[in-house]
Amino acid sequence: MTEQSLILWIIGAVLALTGLCGMLLPFLPGAPFLFLGLLFGAWAEDFRYVGLGTLLVLAALAALTYLVEFAASILGVRKYGGSNRAMFGAALGGIVGMFFGLPGILLGPMAGAVLGELSLQRTLDQASRAGFGTVVGMAVGMAGKLAIGIAMLGLFLFVRFF
Repeated sequence: MTEQSLILWIIGAVLALTGLCGMLLPFLPGAPFLFLGLLFGAWAEDFRYVGLGTLLVLAALAALTYLVEFAASILGVRKYGGSNRAMFGAALGGIVGMFFGLPGILLGPMAGAVLGELSLQRTLDQASRAGFGTVVGMAVGMAGKLAIGIAMLGLFLFVRFF
């Protein structure tokens, strides 16, 4: 193993581990970090084992994590009786919450869903259920993202070693 490939493997491992952590921590872009880590791993071996086809599948899986997260949040709000306005509020709350660190990222969507329901003259109980649905959806989305991240790592290792 050359010095350059060792450095690429180290960078790849750090990025991949950061990416896996980012699948659970909302302030880290987990899927892009994981993909970059796997890309560096493939590059370390001059793409001898993991080539363009596998990298395209890994990129598609990384993009899928965002769709899973979005769909899970919407389904969570819907499952608990939230309206379209609650879903819009949750999305807006998530965007605004990003500027307030981890508490904003976690509480912003819930607060947005509650405010969206309250703006429709819903009861506090109904609004709270929509907010709770947002939290449930976020948790399911995180689990889905983590599962996809583990699948990405598994695919990389399978192609590399088998």
